Formats: sequence, structure tokens, C-alpha cells
Amino acid sequence: MKNLFSNFKGDAFGGITAGIVALPLALAFGVSSGLGPSAGLYGAIFISFFAALFGGTSTQISGPTAPMTAVSMVVIAGIIAANGGDVEKAMPAILTVFLLAGIMQVGLGALGLGAYIKYIPYPVVSGFMTAIGVIILITQILPAVGYYPKEDAEYVNQFKPQAEEVLLEGILKDEMDEGILVLENFKETIKRSEEITPKDIKKESETLAKKNASGVIGALKVLPRAFEKLFDEIKKPSEYNFIKVPEESPEKKKKSLLLEVILALGTIFIIYGFKRITKAVPSTLVALIVMSGIAFVFGLDYKPIDQITGNFPLPRMEIFTEFSFGDITPYIFTALTLALLGAIDSLLTSVVADNMTKTKHKPNKELVGQGIGNSIGAIFGGIPGAGATIRTVVNINSGGKTRLSGMIAGVLLLIILLALGPVASQIPAAVLAGILITVGIGVMDYKGLKAIPSLPKDMKLGPIRLSSEVLIMLIVLGLSTFWDLIYAVGIGLVIASLMFMKKIGDITARGSDIKTLREEAWDDEIDFPENLKEEVFIKHIKGPLFFGSTSEIQALAKQLPDTARTVIIRMGRMQYIDQSGLYALEDILVDLKSDDRKVLFVDIPKQPRYMMERIDIIPDLIPEEDCFKTFEDCLLWVKENVEDTV
Repeated sequence: MKNLFSNFKGDAFGGITAGIVALPLALAFGVSSGLGPSAGLYGAIFISFFAALFGGTSTQISGPTAPMTAVSMVVIAGIIAANGGDVEKAMPAILTVFLLAGIMQVGLGALGLGAYIKYIPYPVVSGFMTAIGVIILITQILPAVGYYPKEDAEYVNQFKPQAEEVLLEGILKDEMDEGILVLENFKETIKRSEEITPKDIKKESETLAKKNASGVIGALKVLPRAFEKLFDEIKKPSEYNFIKVPEESPEKKKKSLLLEVILALGTIFIIYGFKRITKAVPSTLVALIVMSGIAFVFGLDYKPIDQITGNFPLPRMEIFTEFSFGDITPYIFTALTLALLGAIDSLLTSVVADNMTKTKHKPNKELVGQGIGNSIGAIFGGIPGAGATIRTVVNINSGGKTRLSGMIAGVLLLIILLALGPVASQIPAAVLAGILITVGIGVMDYKGLKAIPSLPKDMKLGPIRLSSEVLIMLIVLGLSTFWDLIYAVGIGLVIASLMFMKKIGDITARGSDIKTLREEAWDDEIDFPENLKEEVFIKHIKGPLFFGSTSEIQALAKQLPDTARTVIIRMGRMQYIDQSGLYALEDILVDLKSDDRKVLFVDIPKQPRYMMERIDIIPDLIPEEDCFKTFEDCLLWVKENVEDTV
């Protein structure tokens, strides 16, 4: 406790400053996720407090981040769609997935896997981060221009026939579940279908319209409609309202899309412009306050964010009371992806913090802390998060040195929620869209993109030569943006691993070429008897013998001349052998034995020897007396037992 308050003044200032920076981003990420600004605030409050309390990086400030929000969007949209567009109905399953991700993070830390996160290839991380930026940019264009598909009556009407089909399918499914569906008599079906109201059809149509316009592809589909409406307003501005008027007023006109564009552009301009004046005050907060103040004071007819109640967040016990394993089974892999992504995000920020503070974080403890924070955040209805680099840097620069700073940041956000919740509800949605656009621009990996022209073209794809690193990055970028973030990362990891193993296999094969003694000799082989060089072949295995490097050694039996009746295999530089290499070696030894050739092993390392003893290569194929610790011992045996026959 004494250490916790050893830097109270600096931690208080750092935590307060980081909390202020976190506020607009928490609201924006909450809106972007689809669960609303309150969910973003809840996530920021609980993750910041508990990840700091239990984590392994003293100066880390945690909360919702762009990558975590982007993946969360996929989960949320999928579960809401599976529940007929009803957010409240979908909430238990959504929060259960987030809770599961938090528990998995705790498990990763408890199992000591934090140290392995660093082995994820850079091209996969680069492609993923750039895709996150592209996704945020494209999906925020619609709210930035004030276009919401479910509010476009003409667009929604296109989905009425499909909505009727969905509602009818729902009736048939309910009847099947109730055991009352009779194919010969559809009276009950007809009766229930007649109870479908135009309001039901409209609601389902709006859900389908929103779903069809979600994600990058959906946003690109409806962008022409959005810009068409914006250009119509520019041509006939008199038909649109800029200033709020009562609903029943005869002056009431269409909502202005141009107003939303101005609010979003004003936000972007302040965020980038204010940084040139000073970085002492967070430019996102300045933009949020200034643009929201202008919109509210001048009574502009803008679209506000969803209502923030300002009440103390309460546990969502339906996570447990309405738990259904079947509801979350399709999302278990997604939860694992969220856990791994949060781990990567957090540990990268921990490295940044280490470099700034000259300290050393505890990776496994950090994962446990992040997992506890995400688990508690999910129970209280918050979206998941991770260590946030910008907020952590702000905390350190403002004087934060201990975990108290992150806890203070969480408490500050709670106070803002309770005291200013109704006020925050007046923030224009376009302002948060503008903030998110700057986040999308900032999160892209420009370092990786700039390196594309300079990376060596080490592979050939048809007639085209290109860099394997660039190919992996572009595959992850493309798949993440236009298909699925989760599968994109998995595919990227598989391709990167295969390419890496092929490179290592090629390198190992080049280093392990089968050559006669005359062509290749190590220093201790110089004095090998000249008259025995045709009778003895020496094989040097350099590097690991694994499934990517077995092709060269498999050719050994075929490449030996008839005169070489003794084969010496030197293993001192073969520190590792896997199961594929083991069985390839066994096959070669069997071939050599059947050809009546004598095989001698020299300097077998510990791991390969253990593996060979497990499947009885030693002593069944190679007796103990044919295994020599040094080449000198083997040479002595050769001089005594091998005759000059050529």
C-alpha cells in the first residue's frame, strides 16, 4: 500500500489526464461497436481500474481500443442479427463472449504464455492494424455524412418482401419447436401470419437494411445513396433544416446531411490543428467540447448519440441466468481471437511503457490483469479493451509511475458518467464519427506500408517476383477488410508459418548438402587417411532436421557411390529433430543397412538422441558401439576397421 501511494501527486495528475484523453475515445468506440456510448464508458471504467490493479505494467492505462472494437463489432453484429435485430435479447450472448475472452486472457497469463506473443510475425500484425484503420475509416463515412440506412424509408422499403419471409420463417420455426406444425392444415400458421402488423414488417425491414449496410462491403454498397442525398441537399438547401424546430412546426423540414458533414469535418480539423498549437491539452477532448458546444448552443438540428443514463453501472446478471452454451458455441474461436488480440495490444503497449520508464513489465501478470479487467467489464455491460498506447504515454508524460494512475483514470471516468451522463448524451454522433476517422488514420501501420518497395523480392508467383512479407501483409489486409478479421489473422499466421518453415528448410538444405569428403572437410577432418577417402563418406547435418528440411537427407542413400561402404553422420550441429525428421532418418538408415553399408553416428546432441532412443533407432539400427562422442574416436575406429579396397 505504501508503494501504491509513493507518487500520489504524479499518479493523480497522470491518471486524470489519461482519463480525460480516454473519455471521447470511450464514447466513440462504444458507438462504433453497436452497443452505444454507455458500453464504451463502462468498458473504459472497469478495464482501466482492474487491469491497473492486477496487471504487470505499472504505468499502463487500459480501455477500449480500435483493434478490440473492430473485432467486437463483428461479434456484436453477428449475435444481434441472430436475435432478429433485438439488442437487448442479444446482450446476454454478446457479454458472455466478452466474459469468455477475459477468462481466456487470465488463462493465457496463468499458463505463462505471455512470453510467446512476441512470435506473431510482423507482417500479420501490420496487415491487421492497417485493416483496422481502413475498416474504421470506411464504416465511419456514413455517420460522418449523417446517413443511417434504417432511417432511409426508400431504402428500407426494398427489404419489405424479405422481411415478410423472415417473419413467416420465424412463425414456422416456432410452430416446429412447439410441435404444432401440421403440413396438411396450415390454419394455425395462417392465423399467426395474419397477426403480423405493418409495424412488425417495418421493424424487420429496418433490421435487414441496417444489416445489409453493415461492415465495409455494406458501407460501400450504400455510399452512393448517401452521397446522392448529400448532393441533392447541396442543390436544394432550402428543403433542409439546420436549426431545430418543434416536430409539429410547419417549418419542419428534412434533416440536414450537410450539417453532419460540417460537424465531422470541424472535429477532424480541430483534432489535427490544435496539435500544432499545443499537445498539453488532448486535441480530441478540445474537438469534442468545442463542436458539441457549438451544436448545442446554436440549437442545430443534429443527430445526438444514444442516451447515457448517468446511473451507476449494475451487473448484467442475465449473463448467468440466461446462459446458453449453444448461443456462444459459434463464437468460442472469436473469443479466443479477442483474448489474443487484447494480449498483443496490451503487451506492445507494455514494451512502449518499458522504453519510456526504463522498467521491465511482467507479461504474464499483465495478461491476468487485462483478463480480470475485461471479465469484470463484460459483467457490467462494457465492451472489451486492452492497454492503450496513447493513453499510457500521456500518463507517463504527466507524471504517472505506479498502478494508482490507471485506477484513478477509471474512477474519473466513473465520476464523469455519474455527473455528466445526461450532458454527454447531447454529443453529436457526427463529432464522434470525426474522432473515429482520425483514430482510423492514426492506427494504420505506415511503417510497414512505407517498407513495401524496399523489401527483398524473395519469391516468385507465376511471372511476378515479390516479397513474401508484403504478400502476407496484403493477404491479411485484404481478408480483414473485406471478409473476416478473425479468419484473416488465422490464415495470415498459417501462411507466414509455412513460408518461414520453407525458408528455414531451404537454408538448412543448402547448409546440409551431401558432399564427398574431398569436396567438403571440417578442420578436424584434414588428417583423414587419404587411402580411405573413397571407402568412407561423411555427412554433415547442419541445423535442425525437421519436416521442412528432410528432402536432402532422404536422397543420401541414392547419391552414395558403390565404393563408400561406411557412412559417418556428424550430428554435432543438429540441435533438434522433429518426428518427420526422425522417421526420414530411420528410412535412410534402413536403406543403408539393406545395402550392407556401415553407419556411424558422431556427437549426437541430447534432444536428437532422446528421440532416436524412443523409437529404437538406437540401439536397433545403430548399436551403441557405433555412436561416438568425438570425431577423433570415430576416426580411430575407421583406421582400425575399414580396409582400402580401391
